[in-house]
Amino acid sequence: MIAILKQRVFAQLFAAQVVALIGTGLLTIALGLLAYDLAGAQAGAVLGTAYTIKMVAYVGLSPLMGALAVRLPRRAVLIGADLVRLAVALCLPFVDSVGQVYLLIFALQAASATFTPTFQAVIPDVLPDEADYTRALSLSRLAYDLENLLSPALAGLLLVVISYGGLFVGAIVGFLISVVLIWGTVLPPRGPETARRFFARVTRGSWIYLSTPRLRGLLAFNTAAASAGAFVLVNSVVIARDTYGAGEGGLAVAMAAFGAGSMVAAFILPKMLEHVTDRQIMGTAAAILAAITLGHGWAFRTSGPLAWPMFLGLWALSGGLYSTIVTPSGRLLRRSAHASDRPAVFTAHFALSHASWLVTYPLAGWSGAHFGLPMSLLIMGGLALGATFAGLWLWRSDPEEILHEHINLPDAHPHLIAYGGRKHSHIVVIDDEHHVWPTNG
Repeated sequence: MIAILKQRVFAQLFAAQVVALIGTGLLTIALGLLAYDLAGAQAGAVLGTAYTIKMVAYVGLSPLMGALAVRLPRRAVLIGADLVRLAVALCLPFVDSVGQVYLLIFALQAASATFTPTFQAVIPDVLPDEADYTRALSLSRLAYDLENLLSPALAGLLLVVISYGGLFVGAIVGFLISVVLIWGTVLPPRGPETARRFFARVTRGSWIYLSTPRLRGLLAFNTAAASAGAFVLVNSVVIARDTYGAGEGGLAVAMAAFGAGSMVAAFILPKMLEHVTDRQIMGTAAAILAAITLGHGWAFRTSGPLAWPMFLGLWALSGGLYSTIVTPSGRLLRRSAHASDRPAVFTAHFALSHASWLVTYPLAGWSGAHFGLPMSLLIMGGLALGATFAGLWLWRSDPEEILHEHINLPDAHPHLIAYGGRKHSHIVVIDDEHHVWPTNG
């Protein structure tokens, strides 16, 4: 998997992703501690609201920003988004009210809603071979896990000598290095694009996404991952500091355990995906994640909190299952769209998958604050289980080629000529010739 870093352009982009995510991780830890200082035991509710604002920015703005940026140089888009995030990070050390946290979180995540789908859509162009791309996805997953492992560890070390306000400096440095690395990268040119009206550009990715069975299943499985993941991200600070009395370092240790499990899964997934289908591995992981979340909630409710080492082990297992669900997403997106539609589909996935978090973040925060942590675990586990069943039903099969017939295309249409008639078989993606998914030939 590491051999993929011999590809120079990907290596530079990957390095930019790593340093920016380390900065983001420091920012996340500092935000959690800031929320605790401002709200005390209600910090879970504050973080739930903050993450909800983040999801509103992701869901509402990413399709608009994607449509606006589609004709702009991709390197300029990435650098501009990093500079906005850097500017917001500069303001965060001076926050002294919950309202200011909410305002700056919205601005920060609006920039991320532009950066992330653009970055994700570039990688398939840099690595056209599917095996290389699968390895790149796992490495990218590892980079995201640095936010949960290396960043909290670094934060724990820094908190020994500085206050958490100093963590914002690390975020600023991460964004600056990311800007420099992207500036020095030559990205492949965009492929030819069909001229479309602005509204069509905004909605095209969602139309393709929601018309494709495997992507509808992907969305459901991502909802299962978001249900369990939201509890971890929102309530870990309360569990670590109030339930276990572990102090500021306890949050870093808990998130490091979650990240460690996720990294292990990302390392072994490329080999597993050579022998097991995406649907099988994602569905199995989602079912197990739902089950252990429900089991944790039941044990917590009836017998009290687990021993600290057992809790950390459970968080590591949850991280591994979470990574197993979300890492293959890029493979499915790449398989489900033409190269010209890929940026729109990646943007649609970014928006729609985060719509799940828009539900699960506030639900995890407010259920934990009002009904207690054990009941919150049961609620989130039940939601994950329902989403898993939905994913298995929505994505029941995934044939390589589908026999279908075009009844509305003119006889001389290039598509009919290329495949030898109106009724033919080939790998299907939703596009201008295939407005709906073929079902009965």
